[in-house]
Amino acid sequence: MTMEEAMRSRHTVRRYTDRKLPQAILEPLEGRVRRNNQEQGLAMRLVTENTEAFGPLLRLFLAKGVRNYVILAGRDRPGLDEAVGYGGADVMLYAQTLGLNSWWVGGTFRRKGLEKNAAPGAEKILGLLALGYGASQGVPHKSKTPEEVASYDGQAPEWFVRGTEALLLAPTALNRQAFTLRGEGRRVSLRCDNGRFSGVDLGIGRYHFELGAGKEPFDWV
Repeated sequence: MTMEEAMRSRHTVRRYTDRKLPQAILEPLEGRVRRNNQEQGLAMRLVTENTEAFGPLLRLFLAKGVRNYVILAGRDRPGLDEAVGYGGADVMLYAQTLGLNSWWVGGTFRRKGLEKNAAPGAEKILGLLALGYGASQGVPHKSKTPEEVASYDGQAPEWFVRGTEALLLAPTALNRQAFTLRGEGRRVSLRCDNGRFSGVDLGIGRYHFELGAGKEPFDWV
């Protein structure tokens, strides 16, 4: 499965089976986390066979079977939220290529549990990415239309159309998809107005747009 195929097939899954992640999956997954830590300046960590990310009620009713997750964190600095969104999105879709399901959790986690298991340098924790073998494959989220989020000065090229479609596949907090995408020639701007989740959602959105459009045809402004 390619990353683009993973992007189109991935849906949020909140309940997981008790099947353990084999070493053949853990090794490349940990490598992907390390790579994004280096490239994006993050301190993410993969935690396995651990239930401390959620309280008892959430484990019983919402996050059933979640025992593997990536702590999304880094040193507190300008741009951290967007970097976490971008790097976390890469790990999320890479996990899908390995046959795993995922759930991006921005607020309903147990902070003490994450702090206990966080990597050195994880000064600011912005959420977690639950991973595992889902009890289901999830369902597509309700999506806005391209016209509601995007505009292009003139006839939109194919790469812009593909990028917009990919952007609308990105998970966002409360599924708001609060994006404003603008294009003119090679110049593309992306904004996100989703309150305290804006930076993370912007990073996830940028990653998805690049995956759909390709990095070569355009420049971010």
